[in-house]
Amino acid sequence: MNGDGSRTEPFPVGRRTVVDAMRMAGRRNDVHGLVEFDVTEARRRIDDAADATGTRTSFTAFLVHCLGRAVRDHPNVQRYLDWRGRLVGFEDVDVMVVVETTVDGEKLGVPRVLRRVNDRSLASVHREIRAAQRSRPSTGWSSLLSLSERLPGVVRRQFYRLPRWSPRLWKRVAGTVGVTSVGMFGSGGGWGVTPTNYPLQLTVGGISEKPRYVDGELEPREFLHLTVTVDHDVVDGAPAARFVERLRELVEGAHGLELPADES
Repeated sequence: MNGDGSRTEPFPVGRRTVVDAMRMAGRRNDVHGLVEFDVTEARRRIDDAADATGTRTSFTAFLVHCLGRAVRDHPNVQRYLDWRGRLVGFEDVDVMVVVETTVDGEKLGVPRVLRRVNDRSLASVHREIRAAQRSRPSTGWSSLLSLSERLPGVVRRQFYRLPRWSPRLWKRVAGTVGVTSVGMFGSGGGWGVTPTNYPLQLTVGGISEKPRYVDGELEPREFLHLTVTVDHDVVDGAPAARFVERLRELVEGAHGLELPADES
């Protein structure tokens, strides 16, 4: 503590990668769309299945599953513009998510790339996320990350140039699209707007309750606050809007959360 009541302390080494990522992402021409999806039916089915089976489906897994299908239907939203001015697209939808896990008693958000979610079942995505939450980051990866954090900034930041220099290598390392959740760390409604190095990213906010007319009747519904970020250098407004509407159909239709035969 300084004499004037202020406190000076070293900047955490582990925060350097965050600063690097945000600095490089801030140079992009992104557009952020703040939308609301009615998730009442999806959450009801998740609750009902949990009561019946004792296993609760991850809501993040459900969103990732819907995202994979929506990108499969609108693949242009995950194209990259490389340094030679070419558009590089992919068939596979590899989604980077931040999975909360516990390391030495401390909760940390650890990046995890879920591969080919466009061709996988919701159950498969759910199992991988749950396994990642229970696992500990590998010692090798932790050592490599710790080493990279101590490199000069101009060297560290080269990693975040990969989407421009080599989209294919970026895909192998970090996936093709991103999902980050600010809602997992709090409660209530609200949106988050974050820079990104992906051509498409979903930032999952909170869930709020508000009235909505359903079949002519006003009833309380649960709405997810979601930010859809797209690279405007690659995607125009109309294709982006069609992608969002497809994603809305899947989420509000509780895609992948099928009812039992006697309820359908």
